[in-house]
Amino acid sequence: MDTLANKVAGLLLCVITALVVCKEWGLADWTQSVKPVLTLALVSIFVVQVRWSRKAFIAVALLISIALAVTDSDWLGIVVRGLETAAFIGAFFAALSTLRNVAETSPAIQRAGRFLAGQPPGRRYAALTGGGQAFALLLNYGSLQLLGALATANAKTEPNEEIREHRMRRMLLAVQRAFVSTLPWSPLSFAMAITISVIPDTSWAQALLPGLVSSCLLAGIGWGLDTVFKPRLTVTPVRTKPEGTWATMLPLAFLLVVLVLGVVSLNSLTNVRIVGIVAVLVPCIAMAWLLIQHWTDRPFATAGSRLKTYVLRELPGYRGELTLLMMAGFIGTTGSHLFGPLVQAAGFDPSSIPAWMILVSFVWIIPLAGQIGMNPILAVTLTAPLIPGAADLGVQPTAIVVAITSGWALSGASSPFTATTLLIGSFANITAHRVGLVWNGAYTLICGCALSLWVVIFAFAF
Repeated sequence: MDTLANKVAGLLLCVITALVVCKEWGLADWTQSVKPVLTLALVSIFVVQVRWSRKAFIAVALLISIALAVTDSDWLGIVVRGLETAAFIGAFFAALSTLRNVAETSPAIQRAGRFLAGQPPGRRYAALTGGGQAFALLLNYGSLQLLGALATANAKTEPNEEIREHRMRRMLLAVQRAFVSTLPWSPLSFAMAITISVIPDTSWAQALLPGLVSSCLLAGIGWGLDTVFKPRLTVTPVRTKPEGTWATMLPLAFLLVVLVLGVVSLNSLTNVRIVGIVAVLVPCIAMAWLLIQHWTDRPFATAGSRLKTYVLRELPGYRGELTLLMMAGFIGTTGSHLFGPLVQAAGFDPSSIPAWMILVSFVWIIPLAGQIGMNPILAVTLTAPLIPGAADLGVQPTAIVVAITSGWALSGASSPFTATTLLIGSFANITAHRVGLVWNGAYTLICGCALSLWVVIFAFAF
């Protein structure tokens, strides 16, 4: 029965993804009414499979729906919009996972990862930060798993305990900070996809350049802290030559060029949102890459078998992450309709707050909410509808996107409840709280100040 449920869940996710793509590309509008029903069916399967912490999210979503039914005459429309958000998040996750799935079995990617992890201390942090961004673009959270495992394996080859501990800490922080520094600009990040979907009149193309500045601040401050506070060792480490040359990175660079050029080209040629482009382009690249990987071994049959395994077994295996992300989007979308009237009844008027303060607050509120376990998707979808529009604030809508994605990145570095800190903590055999608040405490505060300044400068000087 469990196997049958997994197969049904995998097929439902594929159908939901196809329906989301149809909506984004303006195709088959008559099919859209079935999407909320399929999303409910998918969640009904997951609710009996996931652990209690994930069931709690579904319970909260149900309670909010009941509260809306009692208090709001348009409750059904609000719930449907929440299910639309959940479907969109599930589809985006499924599309991105295709590339991660193929990349994890690529020998070229493994070699590139080992080459970065094997760099000498003088340039290892910079190499992992720069290369880690490329890995994060292709593998998303899979980059943390791959590079984290390679970094840990590299550190364990060091016989001296003092050097080994410092090396592991610095390498893992480089991997994590590389990942979070992609969130403000990557078209494949949830931070960008969710934010431009909740802030009207925004697009990835508009947010790209200011997002790259945010990314440079996050990556540069991390490298600067690593350089300034380089540990003083009581012994001299033995230098080893990394496996391969920089040519090892060419396959990864080629994939990035194909991905970025494809996104930019389709974005300029069509009126489709970036999420709709990514949901089509990424699986196409993944399928082409899969055929190339198995070109000498019955490529189409092997690729078909891999695709079947992915849909029916591996994709449903992400049920925990999918439940968390989809329910966070649903709760935020529907909960804002309950939370808004309560805020007004309490006499709080966001329009009386200076625009610069509202923008800066996003940089800090999202990571602070992360300290109590609030997923960034939930924090953004819940709070973003409560603030005045960009025109009322006197800023361009992109300024709000820059503020939100900056706060999202800081949450990824500091929240003990995010996948980034949990994964890094598991590799280092320490708690996620230590990763977020001790290892990244000063980093988060310094980046928060720098990003706050950048958000204000961009909003009022450009």
